[in-house]
Amino acid sequence: MAKMYFRYGAMNCGKTTSLLQVAHNYEEKGLKVIIIKSKIDLKGKDKIVSRLGIERKVDILLDSEEKLMDKINLENLSCILVDEVQFMNENQIKELWLISKLYDIPVICYGLKTNFKGELFLGSSAALALSDELEELATICSCGKKAKFNARIINGEFVNTGYEVAIDGIDATYEQLCGECYIKKVLKINKKKK
Repeated sequence: MAKMYFRYGAMNCGKTTSLLQVAHNYEEKGLKVIIIKSKIDLKGKDKIVSRLGIERKVDILLDSEEKLMDKINLENLSCILVDEVQFMNENQIKELWLISKLYDIPVICYGLKTNFKGELFLGSSAALALSDELEELATICSCGKKAKFNARIINGEFVNTGYEVAIDGIDATYEQLCGECYIKKVLKINKKKK
């Protein structure tokens, strides 16, 4: 029985680049993959775009109310790859999990675990709950420590209020931060002296 995987990390940890490499590896062996992303992700429109400049058109651009099974052809399919899974709804995540089990097709989801407030995205929460295997992809904070947080910057200022979704480079910019830098820069709390 195939597994569903959730590979997550802070922004700029290489999620999309990893997805594109996995697609290449399957296709180099003559195997068929399908790449899915949510329509909520306006960056790249109908493409997934890596910060390294690599891009690829997606096979399915999924609306938040659409059922995946109405849009996907499972015939001769070797793997389903999902970019920005945090933007999918709980039912779509359940569909992906069911496909992995009922049709024996591996599903590999990539996305952010938490939003700029440090809270789980609904899609990520469902992926964490249902995935057979979890893998955190690492990146670093500007201080050199492991980054786990996605900090939103608007007009040059770190913010921790606002709508959950603001697309990087379109509505806001983001910086990946370690916990200590997130507390200092976003929450504006300084260390207390002993």
